[in-house]
Amino acid sequence: MTTRNLEFFFKPRSVALIGASRDPHRVGGAVARNLQAGGFAGPVMLVNRRSEPDAAHGVYTRLADLPQVPELAVVAVPAPQVPETIAELGAAGTRAAVVLSAGFEEMDGEAGAALQRATLEAAQPHLMRIIGPNCLGILMPKVGLNASFAHLMARPGNLAFIAQSGAILTAVVDWAEDRGIGFSALISLGASADVDFGDLLDYLANDWDTRAILIYVESVRHARKFMSAARLAARLKPVIVVKGGRYAQSAQAVASHTGALAGVDAVYAAAFRRAGMVQVDSMAELFDAVETLGHSNPRFGERLAMITNGGGIGVLATDELTRLGGSLATLSENTRHRLRDVLPPLCSTQNPVDVLGDADASRYRESLRILYEAPEVDTVAVFNCPVGVASSQEAAEAVIEIHQTPRKGLLTNWLGAKTAQLAREAFAAHHIPSYETPDQVIRAYMHLIRYRRNQRLLLETPPSMPQAFLPDTEAARAVIERARARGGGWLSLAEGMALLAAYRIPVVQTAAVATPEDAATQTAAWAVPVVLKVSSPDILHKRAMGGVALNLQTPEAVAEAARGILAHLREHQPHARIEGFTLQPMMPKGENNELILGMTTDAVFGPVLLFGQGGNAVEALNDTAFTLPPLNLHLACDLIERTRIYRVLQGVGGIPATRIDDVALSLVKLSQLAADLPEVVEIEINPLLAGEEGVLALDARVRVDLSAPAGDEHFAIRPYPKELEQSFALADGHSLLLRPIQPEDEPALIELFDAMTEEERYMRFFSPMSHVPHQLAARLSQIDYDREMALVLTEPGLPGQARILAGVRIAGDPNDERCEFAIGVRHDQGGKGLGMRLMERIIDYARQRGYREIYGDILRENGAMLAVCRKLGFEIASGSENNLVRATMTL
Repeated sequence: MTTRNLEFFFKPRSVALIGASRDPHRVGGAVARNLQAGGFAGPVMLVNRRSEPDAAHGVYTRLADLPQVPELAVVAVPAPQVPETIAELGAAGTRAAVVLSAGFEEMDGEAGAALQRATLEAAQPHLMRIIGPNCLGILMPKVGLNASFAHLMARPGNLAFIAQSGAILTAVVDWAEDRGIGFSALISLGASADVDFGDLLDYLANDWDTRAILIYVESVRHARKFMSAARLAARLKPVIVVKGGRYAQSAQAVASHTGALAGVDAVYAAAFRRAGMVQVDSMAELFDAVETLGHSNPRFGERLAMITNGGGIGVLATDELTRLGGSLATLSENTRHRLRDVLPPLCSTQNPVDVLGDADASRYRESLRILYEAPEVDTVAVFNCPVGVASSQEAAEAVIEIHQTPRKGLLTNWLGAKTAQLAREAFAAHHIPSYETPDQVIRAYMHLIRYRRNQRLLLETPPSMPQAFLPDTEAARAVIERARARGGGWLSLAEGMALLAAYRIPVVQTAAVATPEDAATQTAAWAVPVVLKVSSPDILHKRAMGGVALNLQTPEAVAEAARGILAHLREHQPHARIEGFTLQPMMPKGENNELILGMTTDAVFGPVLLFGQGGNAVEALNDTAFTLPPLNLHLACDLIERTRIYRVLQGVGGIPATRIDDVALSLVKLSQLAADLPEVVEIEINPLLAGEEGVLALDARVRVDLSAPAGDEHFAIRPYPKELEQSFALADGHSLLLRPIQPEDEPALIELFDAMTEEERYMRFFSPMSHVPHQLAARLSQIDYDREMALVLTEPGLPGQARILAGVRIAGDPNDERCEFAIGVRHDQGGKGLGMRLMERIIDYARQRGYREIYGDILRENGAMLAVCRKLGFEIASGSENNLVRATMTL
C-alpha cells in the first residue's frame, strides 16, 4: 500500500479539467461549473481541444498551453484518449488525477481492460496516482474543491465518506445537506484501478481533519492491504461500513457445509469485524451513523438512560436496545430521589424516566439536568411525542439549553412530521443528533457501542496457551505429499484424521481397510462396537449416499454391512471410485455437544474459520460464526461466544458445562494448520464432540489444492512469522530465543518497562513515563506483522510466561520506503552486546523487506546507543528538536 502523492487529491493548490465543456448537461460541463463554484482558492484551468483559448477565463486548447502544472487533474475525455492524456500530465509534473471517463475494464471486456492497463502504465513512471476510472469524482469541502459532477457541494465537516458508487455518494451529500452535516472528504472510487480503499484508509487514519470514516463497499481487491489499513484506521477513529452486493445471485455447488455457509456476506462481515470496523445493514442505518457522528463527539458510553413523555415509546426503545445487545443504566437511589423532587408523583423514576404526556419544558429540563449529573449514566436518549397540552418545540429548547455544556452523549427523537420538524432543525443547528423513530435512535447508539466493544475486544490481552503447542509438521507434511502424488483433491477420512492428529486435535481412533473381510478382522481386534464408512473420493456426504453403518456389534455384522454398502453404491453411484472402508469405534453422544469447526478459502480474503452447532442439520440450524485467522485463545473464545450453542456449552438443564477452552484451543490449532499448510484450502470437522472431558473429532473432510500460493500470502492478515525465530547464544553459554512479539507478551512487556530505571525510560520514550497503560502495551504487542515488526529476546518459555530481556522494533511508512527503529534492553543485561546484535538482526529484516532506509531519533545524551549506531555505520545528524539527533542508514 502507499499514500504517496495522495495529498494532491486532498489539498491541491491548482486544478485542471481536461475535457471541459460549455454544455451544462455533459460531464465536462457539470464538473467545470462545480470547480468554479465550489470556492476553491487556487487556479482552475479548463482544457477543451475544440474551444477557442480564453486565458482570462482559464480556458485553454492544449495541456501545453497551461500557465502552470496542475497539482490535480480531472480527466473527462473519451476513454481511448485517457492513456495519452495521463502520460502528458505525468511528464509535465502532475502527480494526481481523477479519471471520470467510463469505458474501461468495467464495460468493454478485454479491450477495456487493456485500456485500463495502458492508463496505469502511463502514470507509473511519474509516480502519478489515479482515482477511477468511471467515477463521480471527489469533493474536498474544507478547501472548496468540487471535482465531481455531483448536483451540489457538501458542507465542510469532519466525516470522510468513500464509496464505490457515485449514486450512493450523491445521495449521502443530499441527505446531509438538509441536516447541516459536513464532510472532510467525499471520494467516489469507481473502478479503483490504482487508489483503493486501503490507500485512502491509510491516509485518512492520520488525517487530523477527519474524525470518523464511512465507506460503502461493493468489493475488495487486495485483501491484505485493505485489512492492514482498516485495522490501523479503526484503532484511531470510528470506521462505519455498509456492504453492497451481499448475496450471490446464484449459489455454486459446494462439497461441504462450511463452503455452503461461508457466503459473500458472512465473509465480508467477518473481515469487517476482525478489522474493528462497524458494519451497518442498510443505507438507512448508514444515514443514522452519519447523523450520530456528524453532530456529536463520540463520547457515548454503555450506560444509557432514557427520558420519554410516552410509556410506549420507552417500551419500544428498550425492546430494540435489548435486541441489539445493549442495556439500560440502573439509576441510583440518589438520582431517583432527585427526580422525584422535580417530577409529579405519577411519573416513573425508573429507567426509562417517564415524565408523562403532559410534560412541559421544565420537566424535560430538570430531568435531563439530573441525568447529566448522575455518575451512573453515560448517555441520555430523549424522546417526545406531540400532545395538545404541551409544546414539543419548547421541550426541544429546554433540552438544547441543558446541552449547551455537553458532558455526556445525547440523542433525540421527536416523533411526528410537521410538528417535529422545527425541533429537528433546532437540534441540527446545535449539533445534537436527532432521529425520526425510537428504533433509529437505538440503532445509531448501538453502532458506536459496537465500535467501542470491538476495539476493547481487539485490545484485550489474550491468555497464554495452556501448553506448548508443537505440531508434528513432519507427519502433516507426509499426508500432504501423499495427496500431491495423486494430484491433490479430497483426502480420505483416515488421512484427514491423521492431519488433525498431527496438529494435536484429539481424534477418534481411525483405521482404513480395503475389503469387507479386512473390516471384520479389524473389528475383532478392537472388540468394541464400530462405525463403518465407505472410502471414496467421489462420495463426500457418505451418510446421505448410504455409505455409513452405525453401531455394528460384531465382525460378522461389519462384513455384512460392508457388502451391503458396496451393493447399494454399485446401483446408485455406479461411477464412484471405491477405495475401501474406514472403521472407527462407536462413540455415543451422551451429554456431549456436536460442534462444527471449519476452514474454507475465500477468493478475496483467503482462509476463513467457522465455528457453530454441528451435526447433520448444520445448514438448517445455521448457528455459526466466522472470523479471519490467525487466532489466539481470546479471539477463538469470541468466535464461540457469538453463537447460540455457546449458552448450551456453559451448561444447561443439568448437563455439565463443556470445556470451552479445549474448543477454543482446537480453533487455534486449526488456524495454525491453515497458516503452515497453504495447500489445505478446505477443512470441516463435523462433528467435534465437546463436553466436560474435552473434545474429540469424529469426522473430517480436508481438501488439498496444489495450485494454492506458497507461504502466507493467502492470509488477509499476516500470521505470526515463525520463520524469524532463532536461537540466541550468549557468551556464557546460555541460550535465549529471539522471536517476533506476540499479543500474549503484553504482561512481559509491562514487566520489562517496570524493570527499567527512570533514566532508561527517559532515553527510550523521551519523557519521564511512570507506567505503560494497557492500551499502549496492547498496541506495542498486538502488531500488524505486514506493517511493522518487533523482535523480543526472551528466556525459554511460552509467550506471556517467558521474561523479555530486550526488544527492538521497526515501523514502516505507508510507502514501504523508510522505517523507524526503537530498541530497549534491561539494565541488568548491559555489557552483553544484546543491543548490537538486535540492531543487526532488525537491519537485516528491514533490508529483506525492501526498505530503502532505516532511521531512529536518539537523545544526545544517550551515548551508548549513539556508539552502537556509529559502529553499525549509521550517519548521525541533528534531529527535529535540539535534544535529539537522527541516526540514518541507507539500505
